[in-house]
Amino acid sequence: MEDSASPASPPPTKSRQDFGKLDYGCDHYRRRCKIRAPCCDQIFPCRHCHNEAASSLSNPKDRHELVRQDVKQVVCSVCNTEQQVAQLCSNCGVNMGEYYCDICKFYDDDISKQQFHCNECGICRVGGRDKFFHCQKCGSCYVVELRDNHLCVENSMKNHCPVCYEVSLSHLLQDSTRHGYYLEIVGC
Repeated sequence: MEDSASPASPPPTKSRQDFGKLDYGCDHYRRRCKIRAPCCDQIFPCRHCHNEAASSLSNPKDRHELVRQDVKQVVCSVCNTEQQVAQLCSNCGVNMGEYYCDICKFYDDDISKQQFHCNECGICRVGGRDKFFHCQKCGSCYVVELRDNHLCVENSMKNHCPVCYEVSLSHLLQDSTRHGYYLEIVGC
């Protein structure tokens, strides 16, 4: 009896994986996929694009934010194939993001940002892992220069910012200079 299973496809070539690198994306990220937002079942270039669109809905009850870890489906920007979250496209083999985090479902072709995932914070950060440390008391990452020289406030990143009253972590990701020098001193 013959084996009816088809042979495994050869792995995509490096040149195929690199196709379209930095050519796709949005104002927030350069990447070769879009995400299907599970909260509203719509496709967006990234979670920030989703959140901008969702926060501008006329009915306040319809406004919502995407939980990055809940993303299960992406659409390859090169071949338009919808598929489960993965770094390589299951159809055309393109690398959908030079930086890829399976925990955050995050893709970015611009690796000059030196992205890394902090398990303690539960998010991806920029700037290079070797330049940051995670303060267990504050619950946040800080530049190594502040290791023994920052005001330690327990769970400070999970509290509301005393300046704008947003949850500190959410606005830091959007604009790390919103409160300028205050951010460095207090860590909000």
